[in-house]
Amino acid sequence: MVKILKMEKLEMVLKVIKDIFSYQFFESDVVHITIGTLLTIIVGVIAVTYFLKLIRKLVTAKLPEEDKNKFESIFGFLKYLFYILVIVTILHSSGVNLTVLLTASAALFVGLGFALQYLFQDIISGILIILDQSLHVGDIIEVEDKVGRVFEIRLRTTRALTRDDKVIVIPNHKFLTDSIYNYTQNHKTTRESIKIGVAYGSDILLVTRLLEEVADEQKGVLKSPKSFVLFDDFGDSALLFSLNYYITDSFSDPKTKSAMRYNIDAKFRANDISIPFPQRDVHLYRSVPKTIGSDPDLTKR
Repeated sequence: MVKILKMEKLEMVLKVIKDIFSYQFFESDVVHITIGTLLTIIVGVIAVTYFLKLIRKLVTAKLPEEDKNKFESIFGFLKYLFYILVIVTILHSSGVNLTVLLTASAALFVGLGFALQYLFQDIISGILIILDQSLHVGDIIEVEDKVGRVFEIRLRTTRALTRDDKVIVIPNHKFLTDSIYNYTQNHKTTRESIKIGVAYGSDILLVTRLLEEVADEQKGVLKSPKSFVLFDDFGDSALLFSLNYYITDSFSDPKTKSAMRYNIDAKFRANDISIPFPQRDVHLYRSVPKTIGSDPDLTKR
């Protein structure tokens, strides 16, 4: 008997709870929202919040602190996006008719999707760059024939300072779709070269020695790996050589090349080695005008 009474009390409690959850505090022709629906939405929002926090910790666990901060905006955006999805899903499963709302918003969503496609492409590319560490602050890159040093990597764009102290803003999707030269991806040391032409008949062994001396004397050029000279080709007007050397600051390489060219010119002048320039022989022919009497065909006429 006691057990039956307890069961009846439990059923009454459950009925009261069910009635409370089923109580409709907002009702219209197409929308019926109950307390249960509202509580389900609150629980769903809280679950999404903690789920995104967990995902963020897993994604940024091994990243530097400055890269972790870059995910603030993207996770903030995802949080509100998931909130909307959770609310719409719960309302739909609760019997709320969302057809009219979705139909009215379809054109807006299509236009918004086209407008934001490049934005999302850049953001996804930025996330991949940060996660796989394919690009770092301080890297020297070449984009569209412009060389720059990366000083900031954001989720949507990467910024680099060019050699003429101008800032180039690069959309992150270019690092995935275009060929980008990264001079310092593997290490800071890069090999550079200077092309030189000398006149035919020059002492090529002397030319080689002088070029090696220029590399050895130049500040900033590494002693190891050792610089070397290549005899590239027999040109139309000159014997073509290249001086190859190694440096750790490829961003400032134009200044290094300029200083070495000054030294090369001085050493070549001191050793009577000439740097030729293209020459062309122009032959002028004088044309003699024809007279009527000199043409036998015209004479016959």
